[in-house]
Amino acid sequence: MLDLIILSLHFFICFLISVAIWSRPEDVDLCSSSTGTVEVEPDGLILIGKEDDIKKSQRITAKVNGREVVVFYHEGKFHALDSRCYHEGGPLRLGEIEDINGQACIVCPWHKYKITLETGEGLYEGINPLEPSATPQWQSKGVKQRIHKVTIDNGNVYVSPPDLSVSFDSDYFADKYKNSGDLAMEK
Repeated sequence: MLDLIILSLHFFICFLISVAIWSRPEDVDLCSSSTGTVEVEPDGLILIGKEDDIKKSQRITAKVNGREVVVFYHEGKFHALDSRCYHEGGPLRLGEIEDINGQACIVCPWHKYKITLETGEGLYEGINPLEPSATPQWQSKGVKQRIHKVTIDNGNVYVSPPDLSVSFDSDYFADKYKNSGDLAMEK
């Protein structure tokens, strides 16, 4: 009888833990990310924030023409790209940056897709089955994520509005959540 009570208590505790995990906010910002205030300059550039502030936080998320953009500061360079992953809309602002074959890549926290910060290329590790020693090699899927031009002027960081005459896979999720009014990145 005591075993049955202990087993029931164990299942009840596991149930409570699973409810607590599933009911928490999906994307709690664990990174040192902040939301930028956006101002449009006369030349069309959009002010994202102060250079020193972004260097300290390493990343900042802001709206650029209604779409969510994340600006990263990594190894002395600023990079801006659509904040939602091209694959399923995962919050890239919460991802880790990894070096893959000499390229800085953001790793989507949802499905571990790897995207170069410099070009927006999607990378995957694959093998050529025709090679006798089939060693995994990093391959490009092509440019999947829209990147945005970053300009630094007088201690301020600006992002150019996107050129929508060319489309990218990440545009789907940028449009889906455009003008949502919330940078919280709900799933």
